[in-house]
Amino acid sequence: MSGVFVHDQGICESDEVGDGTRVWAFAHVLPGARVGRDCNICDGAFVETGATLGDRVTVKNGTLVFAGVTCEDEVFLGPNVLFTNDFRPRAAIRKGPDQLVETRVRHGATLGAGTVVVCGVEIGRYAFAAAGSVVTKSVPPHAFVAGNPARQKGWVCECGERLDEVLHCPECRRDHILADDGNGLTPA
Repeated sequence: MSGVFVHDQGICESDEVGDGTRVWAFAHVLPGARVGRDCNICDGAFVETGATLGDRVTVKNGTLVFAGVTCEDEVFLGPNVLFTNDFRPRAAIRKGPDQLVETRVRHGATLGAGTVVVCGVEIGRYAFAAAGSVVTKSVPPHAFVAGNPARQKGWVCECGERLDEVLHCPECRRDHILADDGNGLTPA
């Protein structure tokens, strides 16, 4: 794997890791995991066989990404984010990959520290889950969610700032409009 940095105490067993990706101490990427270019997989993170990370994904310390989870490009997974992939797990019942429930995190989304994502949801482009959120249902693009269970509290810009009541970003000055289907935002 030329162009991939693996710390002496990190383990990267996958052959599908893009150039510029860094795997730090005590992180473990299993064979069959797909990891894009320029990702940062921090200390103690785990990426399981059957998980997919796009380009420029940040996986902070202690985060667990299991089979069936797909994170598109430029997703940020804060410390100790946890994904599930089975609604009814039992130790005595072994399930194959086709029996796991898939989850997708769309381009540019952020999951804050300690977020738990229950399988079978889609987290929209540039959505933002606050630290400690428990995501039990799909999140629209640009939505800001928080709590247990996570509920929408507002909207966020591509730059990560909360939008005001007229969907304007005070930081980067972008304006947004509600999507035609009422589910998420798009830049104006």
